[in-house]
Amino acid sequence: MTPIDGFVELSGEAPALALAEVSGAVEALSGWVGASGPPNVAGLVPVRLADAPSLAELARRLALARRVLVRVGSEGAVEGAARVEGGAGRSAAFRRLGQPGATADSDVRAAGAAYVSGGGSIDLETPTVRYWIAGMASGGAVLLREVAEVDRSDAASRAMPRLPFRRPVSLPPRFARAAVNLAAVRAGDRVLDPFLGTGALLAEAALLGARVYGLDADAAMVRGALRNLSHLGVEAVAVTEGDARTVAFAGAPVLFDAIITDPPYGRASASVGAEPSRLVREVLARWQGFVRPGGKVVVLSPGGPEVLPRPWVEDLRVPVRVHRSLTREFRRYRRAD
Repeated sequence: MTPIDGFVELSGEAPALALAEVSGAVEALSGWVGASGPPNVAGLVPVRLADAPSLAELARRLALARRVLVRVGSEGAVEGAARVEGGAGRSAAFRRLGQPGATADSDVRAAGAAYVSGGGSIDLETPTVRYWIAGMASGGAVLLREVAEVDRSDAASRAMPRLPFRRPVSLPPRFARAAVNLAAVRAGDRVLDPFLGTGALLAEAALLGARVYGLDADAAMVRGALRNLSHLGVEAVAVTEGDARTVAFAGAPVLFDAIITDPPYGRASASVGAEPSRLVREVLARWQGFVRPGGKVVVLSPGGPEVLPRPWVEDLRVPVRVHRSLTREFRRYRRAD
C-alpha cells in the first residue's frame, strides 16, 4: 500500500497545542508529520498516512483544526489540475485557503472556469467536493482537494451546558479531545483518569474507541460523570469512588496505555486531606507503575515543578488559557527506560 500525503489546516486556536494534537493523532493512526514539503501557508501542517480513509479518520479525531486536504497537481498548475478534476463530472466549490467566504479572487474564478471546461459543475452551497487554493512563497499557487472537514459543532454539542451533570468549571471538549490526542490513544487502548471530575477526558477517549477507567474521591462526581458518559452514548469499563492514592479497581491489576487527567488544583482536592500539588504527585506516583511500556501520561497542570520523576521524562509542555481566568499547561510524559 502506498502512503498518501495530506495537509491539516489548523483552526488558529491555541496554535502550539493544535500542532501537538495533530502530531499525536497522526501517531495514533501510524503515520507521521512533516512527510512532504507543504505549501508555504501559515497553519497548514503536512502529514503522511496509509490511505485516504486514514486522512478522513484524522479529521474525525481532531478538535483544533478545520479540515484535512490533499494536493492536486503541481505548483503553478492550478487551472490544469482543476480541468483534470472536472473530468469526474462532480459538482464543486472553489475557495482561497484562509478566506473561505471570498469569491472575488481571480485564481478562484479561473480554477472554477477550468473545472467547468473539464466537465464538472459549480455548486457553492452543497458541492460534492470542495477545493482550496493555497498561495506559495514563490508567488505561485497550488490546488488542494478537501478530504474531510473537522466537525467543530460535534465538540460544541458536548459542552458543559448541554450535559445532564454540570459544574461551573469543566474542561471544554475541544481541549479534552486535544489532551486525548496528545496521548496518541487508539481504539481498544485502556485509559485511566484518576481525577475523573465530570468525565470530560474519559468521554473523549471513549468516543475514539478506548476502554476507559475512572477514579474520584467525590461520590457525586462519580455518579455525575457516569450520567454524562451515558448521555454521550459511551460507558466506562470501571469507575470507582475513593482516594486515588489507595483505592483499587476490583479484580486483577490492569495495565493502561495512557493516564490522562486534569487534577483539581485549588478545588475539591482538600476533601481527601492533602495539599493539591502534593496530592497529584502522590496519585501519579502510585499509578505510573500501571502504565505499559511505551505508554504516556498527559497531565493538565497550573505550572510549577514536575509531577512525575524519572524514569518519566516530560517531552511536551504547552500553556493554554482554558477559561477566561484559568491557564493550564498540557504536559506529556514518556518513560525514558
